[in-house]
Amino acid sequence: MNKGISGMRMLARAALLALPALVAANAAFADDAKVDTGDAAWMLTATALVLMMTVPGVALFYAGMVRKKNVLATMAQSFAVCCLVTITWMVAGYSIAFGEGGSWFGDFSRVLLTGMVWDKPFSLGSGDGAVAFTFPETIFMVFQMTFAIITAALITGAVADRMKFSALCIFIVLWSLLIYSPIAHWVWHPNGIIFAWGALDFAGGTVVHINAGIAGLVAAYVLGKRVGYGSENMAPFNLALAVIGAALLWVGWFGFNAGSAAGAGARAGMAMVVTQIACAAGAIAWMLGEWAVKGKPSVLGLISGAVAGLVAITPASGWVFPGAALIIGILAGLICFWGATGLKKMLGADDSLDVFYVHGLGGIVGAILTGVFAYGMIYKTDDAEAAVAYSGLLYGNAGMVWIQIKSVLLTIAYSGIGSFVLLKIVDVIVGLRVTEEEEREGLDVAQHGERLG
Repeated sequence: MNKGISGMRMLARAALLALPALVAANAAFADDAKVDTGDAAWMLTATALVLMMTVPGVALFYAGMVRKKNVLATMAQSFAVCCLVTITWMVAGYSIAFGEGGSWFGDFSRVLLTGMVWDKPFSLGSGDGAVAFTFPETIFMVFQMTFAIITAALITGAVADRMKFSALCIFIVLWSLLIYSPIAHWVWHPNGIIFAWGALDFAGGTVVHINAGIAGLVAAYVLGKRVGYGSENMAPFNLALAVIGAALLWVGWFGFNAGSAAGAGARAGMAMVVTQIACAAGAIAWMLGEWAVKGKPSVLGLISGAVAGLVAITPASGWVFPGAALIIGILAGLICFWGATGLKKMLGADDSLDVFYVHGLGGIVGAILTGVFAYGMIYKTDDAEAAVAYSGLLYGNAGMVWIQIKSVLLTIAYSGIGSFVLLKIVDVIVGLRVTEEEEREGLDVAQHGERLG
């Protein structure tokens, strides 16, 4: 107990010591640097929308697809992940992801958010490669925090019904620090290795969806199949909850994609347009595919297709026009439908809520198609020659497809191997899986001592 109190005192002291550094950092900015209040207002709104995607969005989406005995436990996972990643991001995750650092890793200059710019515009990175923003770093930090939160929360769908709550909590903290944050640095910091390649990931195809999808697939393999999988009825308890969750994800995704424009401008407007189109196209494509194959279009398929479309447009949303969004959404809906029905049987993993087959596979589709359809003039409107470097195959830059594939492969390798190692470590510490008796009883009672209705 004394050690715990001493640790809390040290943490509090470190936080207080950080305040002078924060004030000094802001003093270095010119007095005439002004925050664009319109951009700041939009980013605050977008941040709230992305947070809504996890609580209550993912919480309801996943809870509606599990059995009644696991509904509360599933919702608790999303809520707990939100809290855990908030603190993890504040302590070190943000610094690892967006500290200056090098090609592979940030630094510790923002540990406990030390030196963060809170009252003036800031720049990410330094020198010629720096990216300037029109709002304070505080807003950027919390916006990116919501991305870290939802990425970790997505993984819980792959291990639903059987993972210990304690094991999940430990895994998520380690994963957020050691897997998510470095990949975010690679892709979104000007010093990052994938950023240097010139890869295009507007809002998280690699960082969020492929990353979470691969981690979920690996976790499903490591944990093994649910008791009764393939022989017992595991139909969703309440699809109405899942529909509400999917609807919240749809609305929240405008913050996710249009918010990644980092301002209330034309690019944000285009990102919103293509997000809406791809979502609808993904839903219709999955619905029609299932209708043709199974004879009936299911509600679960409809909402899964919508999410697949949203996932696939995420990396492309700031780079493509509506026609490309329609194609991306249709292909994502059809490919992810095949993934959840055909590929899932081939791979044999019990990914409970199809995290890999919707997010991982959809993210791969979207990332590669970004390399086909990207049009650099959406970004470099005043420099047609420079815009070619941000364009894809259809606009004369065939090399962009390979750059996108490289970024996908690196993300898969690091997330897959790293997640496997972390899962094995957690297994040694507390064990990953509940007992068969607890699994049959349900995690609501076995892990939380509560029961739904």
